Amino acid sequence: MNVVLLGPPGAGKGTQAARIVEKYGVPHISTGDIFRANIKAGTELGKRAQEYMNRGELVPDELVVEIATDRLAADDCKEGFLLDGFPRTVFQAEKLDEFLASKGRKIEHVLNIEVGRDDLMARLTGRRVCKSCGASFHVVNIPPKQEGICDNCGAELVQRADDNEETASNRIEVYNRETKPLIDYYEKAGNIVNIDGGKAAEDVFAAIADRLGE
Repeated sequence: MNVVLLGPPGAGKGTQAARIVEKYGVPHISTGDIFRANIKAGTELGKRAQEYMNRGELVPDELVVEIATDRLAADDCKEGFLLDGFPRTVFQAEKLDEFLASKGRKIEHVLNIEVGRDDLMARLTGRRVCKSCGASFHVVNIPPKQEGICDNCGAELVQRADDNEETASNRIEVYNRETKPLIDYYEKAGNIVNIDGGKAAEDVFAAIADRLGE
């Protein structure tokens, strides 16, 4: 089971990824996690990525592909995987397909979680994080027992800088701009399904499980 998970910031990909991993037993491969692991381990790929990041530049597609396919070559991916955050561009998708084809494999399912812009903005700007323990809440969906106070440790809850309206709006626009060609790419391949992410998390996962099978 080789799966790609798509969806804008605030679509609930993290929640659904955790459920997919629990039910189907495939490794969850996040681009951010791979980058951090390579940088922490001091690998050659990690060092090269760090150089770009230190300069405030985007890591080039070619290097992103190298790092991702290096991870996909690991033994725990032989029976399947869940990709989150990769591919981000058509070039990356093409290189991923080439890599898998060389192993006699292919992407079987692309899950595109769709959520309306107004809902995304409400989700992103409503998040509150504990200054002390890092616990995450939401003013509507997961409100603390006492407004502005962490249930776990009693410290103050704050809004992260990247959760304000301007930043949240920009993140959504960037995603839409970068990902639309990718959605078209997988639509042509015939392996994408659009999932209504505006429903309750349980209903979203039921739609995903219906696609992936039992």
